[in-house]
Amino acid sequence: MPAFFRWLAVLAIAPTLAAAQVAPASQHEVALTELRHPNVVVVLRHASAPGVGDPPGFRLADCATQRNLDARGREQAARLGASWKAAGFRPTQVWSSAWCRCQDTARLIGLGPVQVQPLLNSFFGGDAQRRDAQVAQLSRLIDGLDPRGGPYLMVTHQVVITALTGHGADSGGGVVIELPHGGAARRTRVLPAAGLD
Repeated sequence: MPAFFRWLAVLAIAPTLAAAQVAPASQHEVALTELRHPNVVVVLRHASAPGVGDPPGFRLADCATQRNLDARGREQAARLGASWKAAGFRPTQVWSSAWCRCQDTARLIGLGPVQVQPLLNSFFGGDAQRRDAQVAQLSRLIDGLDPRGGPYLMVTHQVVITALTGHGADSGGGVVIELPHGGAARRTRVLPAAGLD
């Protein structure tokens, strides 16, 4: 077979070979019914808030100066809460970043009182040393949670989720951390984003 045709044949089967080497996303995703378990920590990215970062000079005490949820984001958070309630997810603690888009997401989900946890705050554009220290403290906080006392919900930012778990997160999606029992390793799986119409 001429080299040109061998090259075409390789191109034709390359997508098939690539697909065979990548595990289906569903194997790494968590089912909603699994959120009911007491050793689960749901680390959620806030719902839809168009844009990147925050305007220059924004203030945490003034939501009007920040990037906030849009109408779709508010609807997304409410629908997420309804689907979680239907699946039996009842967090014993709900923590949020101090940013308004995170607190609003947590409140609209409607699964309990929301407590601000500064370790969930964004460090977008900040220095690496501060980021690493914050993520280490957050990881210790999670490790210290009682695996029989949850489930737990944390609403935060994509940068925090990625630094903590190595996973990205779309708006309204995140990561589920299963707290280990008896010295087992911490297990982390992707929580797909709630749909937006």
